[in-house]
Amino acid sequence: MIRVDTGRFGAALEASPWGDPILAAWRRLARDARPEGIALAALDALAREQSLCSGCGRSLRFIAAGSVAVDAYESHIARTGEVPTRTTGAGAVHDLLNALAWLAFPRIKARLNAIQAGIVAREGIGGRRGPVRDAATVFDENAALFVTADSSFAAALRERRWRSLFVEGREAFGQRVSVRLFGHALVQKLLEPYKSICAHAWIVPLPADIDTAEVDAWLAARFAAASPSLDEARPLPVLGVPGWWPANADPGFYADEAVFRPPPR
Repeated sequence: MIRVDTGRFGAALEASPWGDPILAAWRRLARDARPEGIALAALDALAREQSLCSGCGRSLRFIAAGSVAVDAYESHIARTGEVPTRTTGAGAVHDLLNALAWLAFPRIKARLNAIQAGIVAREGIGGRRGPVRDAATVFDENAALFVTADSSFAAALRERRWRSLFVEGREAFGQRVSVRLFGHALVQKLLEPYKSICAHAWIVPLPADIDTAEVDAWLAARFAAASPSLDEARPLPVLGVPGWWPANADPGFYADEAVFRPPPR
């Protein structure tokens, strides 16, 4: 069992304006939640229901981290389908959010797993990950998906034109852009939010109202054609997203250059 305070955890997600699609995954799992935690068997049941697979096509299941010796985490998942999951302590919430990311974005997670395991198989673990594994890790932990078919909003993000994006474009933002959180470390930070939380945002050139399943399929196909690169990522102070933090209703919120940094010269 993953021992977390499910009442507090669920309430934090339910109260958040940024929760979906992780929240949608939690709601499916919460049917089997107990006050003291989540049974790994409940995660496994949802994994079977969704036919989740590792990067090598192995049926996914969640196991207690201490129950198996793992040399290379991603390789173990790819080869066996077993996702080592911490069940107590500070890592329990982190790993529960990782499991929810698998449920919310199964194709992207499997593709990232395949990329990481493939590099380890070719190059070994080594002292450094290298640029592709670095990008895959950053995406896995801290990615936000900036979903928009509007090139002007995409350009404003690339160029860090924060006022254009969040002040002048505020009324249209909700119709033209959907920000969906992927990284489980990013979501964990937002459970106790602070102004300077910054995501690595990948621009997804699809309509803002598209289903998450289609976003998942599009990015998985994109990463099958070309692995993620940190050159694609753009900084996104996520509590600047309109409606995501009460204080950002004041345009002066965006004047803080320690958070909303101008583009590098």
